[in-house]
Amino acid sequence: MELIGSIMFNVLAMLLTLGILVTIHEYGHYRVARLCGVQVERFSIGLGKILFRWHGKPDPRNPDFPPTEFAISIVPIGGYVKMLGEQEQELIDPKLRAAAFNHKPLASRAAIIAAGPFANFVLAIVLYWLMFVTGVSGLAPVVGRVTQGAAAAVAGLEASDEILAVDGVKTPTWQDVRIRMLDKLGESGTLKLLVGKHEADATHELNIPVKSWLSGSENPDQLADLGITPFHQHIPARIDSVLPDGRAKAAGLLPGDLVTSANGKTVLDWNDWLKIVHDNAEKPIEVGIVRKELPLQFTLRPAVRMTDAGIPELDGNGQPQGFIGASVVLPKMPEWMNRNVHYNPLTAIPHAFKETWNNSVFVLVSMKKMLAGLISLKNISGPITIAQVAGQTASYGFEYYISFLAVLSVSLGIFNLLPIPVLDGGHLLYIGMEALLRKPVPRRFQEWGLQAGLLLVAGFMFLALYNDVSRLF
Repeated sequence: MELIGSIMFNVLAMLLTLGILVTIHEYGHYRVARLCGVQVERFSIGLGKILFRWHGKPDPRNPDFPPTEFAISIVPIGGYVKMLGEQEQELIDPKLRAAAFNHKPLASRAAIIAAGPFANFVLAIVLYWLMFVTGVSGLAPVVGRVTQGAAAAVAGLEASDEILAVDGVKTPTWQDVRIRMLDKLGESGTLKLLVGKHEADATHELNIPVKSWLSGSENPDQLADLGITPFHQHIPARIDSVLPDGRAKAAGLLPGDLVTSANGKTVLDWNDWLKIVHDNAEKPIEVGIVRKELPLQFTLRPAVRMTDAGIPELDGNGQPQGFIGASVVLPKMPEWMNRNVHYNPLTAIPHAFKETWNNSVFVLVSMKKMLAGLISLKNISGPITIAQVAGQTASYGFEYYISFLAVLSVSLGIFNLLPIPVLDGGHLLYIGMEALLRKPVPRRFQEWGLQAGLLLVAGFMFLALYNDVSRLF
């Protein structure tokens, strides 16, 4: 029942997410079409067979226009706004010709088409504004450990260094560090880190050379590749509680046990123990503990950690993670390491615009890198991954969910502006060609473009779905 509940939660979170994005997108088309005097025949959220329908109020300015039909359709991915005269071969009542899309000036048609993606960008700005007003929390990017011989260590990064900026952009939290490093994926050159110490004025810049950085990786982990481990307070590997049906309980571990060794190697702290458990799913571990000052030995076999969807949870290398059903009491971080960035409603506006712009540039650059083979196509995600992430972010809290929703909204806006027939960008391309040629694009050319566009979009969706399914196994 718990598994079914988790799957249902993820599905509902996905439907809510896609419902919001599609509704806003189509409402952009709808609202501008109405402003331009075009009759909207149907506004549908979803595709395919109509499940529910109702009619809006008649337009008092145009009593001859039938009211718009609003619909919820069976396929929850996508939606559409059907306008009078959208198809050139459509027969139009002479009384309604003035309200037909294809009888409107080019500027009006371009505005109607562009309004959908524009609405997605507006939604992203609003969401980022809301996020900055309510506050963005995170931990200071203080380095806990640097792997000997790794790129960061060779460059001179040390434990207790704080990463103040990446490639000249300030990074107050670890999330900012990861986002800035994402810009460098697939590239060759130098990653510049500005580092310093807490309560010290001195700073210095480190140059880390990268070459085709993580270009073939799926779910790349930039910090791990550089050998950087974020700071964590020293937490003794002392078990605080065990689940009644977990592997720890079955092996004989009890609250209060201090784990001291695993397979003959010393366990330094809880994070060290956690990594051993994660790396040994369904593999036996000879565990040494101290219980009430008495040394004891147990054999423990971690289970495979499952996601909310009931599938194995994989690490950055695509390997399953171990789980034993035991927890520890986490100490509080030093107050200065807790970062909370927030602005008043007025000053949050430029930051929301900047964040939307930065994400738009990142999406475009990532597309370019994928086409050039600098980033793996395995990073393209489809509805299954969206459902999982939507469910996770919704469970994490409001801040995480609206951030995820904003990123998706920007991505949807950018994707729809690509000059591919069947997408808004393709329609804008035809309108631009009509403006240059001073006549409509030949119907046969449009039909060829439509077929090619459908093939491209279908191929993209197949690849996204294939990647989703591949992550499950």
